[in-house]
Amino acid sequence: MTPPMGFNNWNATGCDVDEKLIRDMADIFVSSGLKEAGYQYVNVDDCWADAERDPATGRLRNHPTKFPSGIKALGDYIHSKGLKFGIYTSAGTQTCAKTMPGGLDHEEIDAQTFADWGVDYLKYDNCNNQNRPFLERYTKMRDALKKTGRPIVFSICEWGQNKPWEWGKGVGQLWRTTGDINDTYTKMIEILKLNAPLASYGGPGHWNDPDMLEVGNGGMTNTEYRSHFNLWAVMAAPLLIGSDLRKVSKADFDILLNSDVIAVNQDKLGAQGTVLKNANGHWVFVKPLANGDKAVTFFNEGEVNATISTTAQEIGLPRSIGYTVRDLWQHKDLQSAGTLTASLPPHGSAMFRIKASQDWFRHEPSIDAAIDVAAPHQGIPGTIVPAGEPFTTTVTATNQAPIPVLDASVALKAPQGWKVERIKSERKHVLLPGKAVSGTWRITPPAGVSPGDYQLGGGLEMTWVGHGRLTRTSGSGLLVPGAPPAGVVDLATVKTTKERGGYGPIERNMSNGGPKGNDGKPMAINGKKYATGLGGHAPSEVILYVGGKCSAFQADVGIDDERDAVMMGSATFEVWADGKKVADSGLRTWQDDAVTLNASLAGAKFLRLVITDGGDGVRYDRGDFATPVLTC
Repeated sequence: MTPPMGFNNWNATGCDVDEKLIRDMADIFVSSGLKEAGYQYVNVDDCWADAERDPATGRLRNHPTKFPSGIKALGDYIHSKGLKFGIYTSAGTQTCAKTMPGGLDHEEIDAQTFADWGVDYLKYDNCNNQNRPFLERYTKMRDALKKTGRPIVFSICEWGQNKPWEWGKGVGQLWRTTGDINDTYTKMIEILKLNAPLASYGGPGHWNDPDMLEVGNGGMTNTEYRSHFNLWAVMAAPLLIGSDLRKVSKADFDILLNSDVIAVNQDKLGAQGTVLKNANGHWVFVKPLANGDKAVTFFNEGEVNATISTTAQEIGLPRSIGYTVRDLWQHKDLQSAGTLTASLPPHGSAMFRIKASQDWFRHEPSIDAAIDVAAPHQGIPGTIVPAGEPFTTTVTATNQAPIPVLDASVALKAPQGWKVERIKSERKHVLLPGKAVSGTWRITPPAGVSPGDYQLGGGLEMTWVGHGRLTRTSGSGLLVPGAPPAGVVDLATVKTTKERGGYGPIERNMSNGGPKGNDGKPMAINGKKYATGLGGHAPSEVILYVGGKCSAFQADVGIDDERDAVMMGSATFEVWADGKKVADSGLRTWQDDAVTLNASLAGAKFLRLVITDGGDGVRYDRGDFATPVLTC
């Protein structure tokens, strides 16, 4: 009756699965605290069975070398740990990996086999279904599971193709609303945008499922993984870990084990959080909770720092002098006059639990501290700071508490050796509720500073009357780019300043293949082959600091021939010099020859290459900047 929590191996291992892996996962559930935190299902995905059914009984059999002890023995082991056991098959003649028989026309015998093995959870996929009616296929397995008399969670995995949110309630306990997730920020966002509008269809015992968690697989940053977890939690999504727990870092375990966030996901009211607002990628989700509290998630989808806010009235709480706000990542209760604010880095998020309360005054004042680095041009984050070039930073702190604080001042801390010039720095003896104090500084990285990542810190010092001095801090990552290239160079050989791929990383001298990287094919556009280039997938961008020293850029652009048997793919290719678009391919499709882009970069500090989705979604939008020549 709450979203299932557990593990599934597919995202981490695919078909490379065996009984030792699954047993190890059950052991780690216990030793790491995952079981205590509420995770209970240990599920094995595709490729667990022999290629043929038992000729005498017609039953599925364990793979003889991967699962030599048998599936029942595996289930017994998982149950001995106080956990539950999940298994996989497909509503077709074969499973998706085509290594084992599917359940089509074998629903009753397979369901009984699973029940006999002690299965507690069935993921039922959609491959090789012979175009049989979807409702018939899934209701037949539902009925077969019920007939066994064993309670088995039924996970419908038909990828949202037939709008299962409209018919899944009463058929299964959860249904996939999208295609498969992968370990990229762009795919996570694509799935978020498909699942978020479906809040009205979810509830106790019937959940929208935006697919498994990627936390710990290594393709996203810690900030992005935290956002992934926050967003899935507030959407009341199943929390099925998709990483190999033997390889997961402590930082990723800290995300997966956040008891405050898990409590929001597992709240017994069972409401999926709804989007209160989303302006320019600044998201606010609100989820009502069983005790009358509201959970609020802020998310910054964009590429620059952002401050996002809402109020108690906007989220539907009654008017009150004061509110108690729990920061679910600081695990701290704060007092608020009713305004909730979070200053977030790119791709960052925050999650709070708020209620009107009589004892709000017992908690520390809620003070929002934000640090902002001015962007030099459209599309170029202000956090890219070339050596020897000054940039401007503002630190702002706002008192969101119902009471004033005293002797409030802001400060800035730059990396050691950087030049810091104060333009303005305020100090207020009394900082009233809703009022702010701020400071602005001009900062210059030394001309000889090494390229790489640096940290800028800002914050507020204040006095909470009767309790002494308090501090609030904020930070911003900075990137010092390398020196501009010299001469006439192939851009595919240059270390760029910042890259973002829509489906896996930007590739060198090959097409974009999948999410892992270095997995593409030789670069080709409508049959013409290219030896060098940058392979991307919409939406993607490449930023290079050129420092005013480059005059021109040229490349052949188009949709790569890597599109399997599906003749799809369309995109536009753009070249930007600072904030000005200097070349545009127009819409290119999989049927089009390459077109040559020539762009002037005279005087520009930054080159930015962009692949858009062409306005029709991103499927198969693999695009190439082939033979990319930069003249400097």
